[in-house]
Amino acid sequence: MVLDGAVTGLSYFIAYEIRFNTSLNNPMIPHLPMYMYMEAIPFLIIAYIFLYNQFGLYRSKRLGGRRRELVNIIYANLVGFIGFMSVLYIMNQNDFARSMLVIFMLVNIMLETLMRNIIRYILHFIRKKGYNKKYLLLVGYSKSAEEYIRRIRLNPHWGYEVCGILDDRVPAGTMLRGVKVLGRIANLDVILPENKIVEIAITLPLDEYSKLERIVAKCEKSGVHTQFIPDYNRVIPSRPIMEDVEGLPVINIRNVPLAFTENRIIKRTIDIAGSIILMIVFSPIMLASLIAVKLSSKGPVIYKQERVGLHNKTFMMYKFRTMEMQKESEEKKGWTVKDDPRVTSVGKVLRRTSMDELPQLFNILKGDMSIVGPRPERPQFVEKFKEEIPRYMIKHQVRPGLTGWAQVNGLRGDTSIKDRIKYDIYYIENWSLLFDLRIMLMTVFRGLINKNAY
Repeated sequence: MVLDGAVTGLSYFIAYEIRFNTSLNNPMIPHLPMYMYMEAIPFLIIAYIFLYNQFGLYRSKRLGGRRRELVNIIYANLVGFIGFMSVLYIMNQNDFARSMLVIFMLVNIMLETLMRNIIRYILHFIRKKGYNKKYLLLVGYSKSAEEYIRRIRLNPHWGYEVCGILDDRVPAGTMLRGVKVLGRIANLDVILPENKIVEIAITLPLDEYSKLERIVAKCEKSGVHTQFIPDYNRVIPSRPIMEDVEGLPVINIRNVPLAFTENRIIKRTIDIAGSIILMIVFSPIMLASLIAVKLSSKGPVIYKQERVGLHNKTFMMYKFRTMEMQKESEEKKGWTVKDDPRVTSVGKVLRRTSMDELPQLFNILKGDMSIVGPRPERPQFVEKFKEEIPRYMIKHQVRPGLTGWAQVNGLRGDTSIKDRIKYDIYYIENWSLLFDLRIMLMTVFRGLINKNAY
C-alpha cells in the first residue's frame, strides 16, 4: 500500500511534467499554477489505495495471475479517472487540464504494473530458493489431491510445500506422489494444537464427504486457515455460478453466459449487423467463387448439408460446393481426408482459404448460426460423438459459429474431436464480447489459411 501511494504520487507528478513542461504545452495558453495541481495528491493516494483494495489488488500473489492483476489495475484506474473527472465537474473547475488526467491514468497503469511485477518476480525468486514458504497438510487422498500436489510442484514460485497427508484408507508411512501419509484423519486432534501447520487443504474423495462437516469444525476451532478442494471438478467447472435461494446455496453445473437474455440479444444484434457488413465486404470474392465453382464442375454452386445447431435442432448449412457430385449415401460415410479425390481443383483453393464457408453468412442472418461459436457437426457424427466423448453435447447450448476458439487454435479439419470440445466448452463458459472480438481478429490473422483443410 505504501508503494502504491508512492507510485500514484509519482505518476501524477510525471503526468504534470509531460503535460506542462514538454511540447504538449502551449505557452500562449495560461494554466493553473503547479501547487494547485499538487494539492490533489493526498486525496488521490487515499482514493487509489481504496480502489486497489476494492478491486482485490491486495490479495495474496501466490496463486494470482498477472493478466487478472493487470485487468484489475486498468479497471481501478478507469474508475479513478471517471471519479476525478466527476469531482472536477461538480466543483465547476474548468481550468483543470483534463488531458493531464488522461496522461496520469496511462502513466499510473504502466508504473503500477511494472512495480507489481517486480514484487512478483522478487517473491518468486525468494520462494524458489526455499524461503517464504507455506506448509500444507492434505486431509483425504483423492484425484483432486493428486492434481493439487502436481500443480504445486510445477509452480515452486507459489511457495507451497505439502508436508503430509491424513487418510483413513491408506496406511501411515505410505508415500503418495512423494508425500508421506502421516496417519488417519482423527490425528487432526493431535496435529492441530501443535500450530506447526500453516494451512490445511481438505481433499476428501466424494464417498467420504460425510466427514467434511466434522473436519471443518475442527480446523476452524484451531484457527488454522482451511481450504476445500472438491473432488467433483470433472463434473462441475472451475468457475460455477452460485445462486442464493433464500439462504440455500445453489451451484449451477455449467456456467453459460449466453443463457442470459441480455447477452443473447447483444450477440444476436452483432451477428445480424456483422453478417450484413461481411456480405458487402466479401461480395466480390463470393461472386468470383460462385463463377469458378460453376465453371469447374457440374452441379449446384451452393451445397446444403444438414447440421446440428442450438438446442440440438438441425438446420441446412450452406457452403460453396467443393467436391464432385456424389450420392448422399456416399457423402455420409465420412469427412474428407488428405488428397481426397472427390475435391475439385477449385474446391481445394476454397477449402484451404476457408472461402467455401462464406455462404454461411446467410445462415447467420437467418439465425441458424453465429459469427463466433463451436463449429456445427452432421447428425450422424453427433450421435456417434455424444456416446464416445464426455460433455460433447454441451456445445449445443449456444449457436454454432462460422469461426470459433477451437478453429483459431488450429483444431480444424481432420483434428482431435476431444481437443475441440475442450476449447468449445472453454468458449461457452467464458464468453464475452471481448472474447468474440479476439477470436474474430485471430481468424483474420491466423485462421483463414487452414492447413488441415482437405
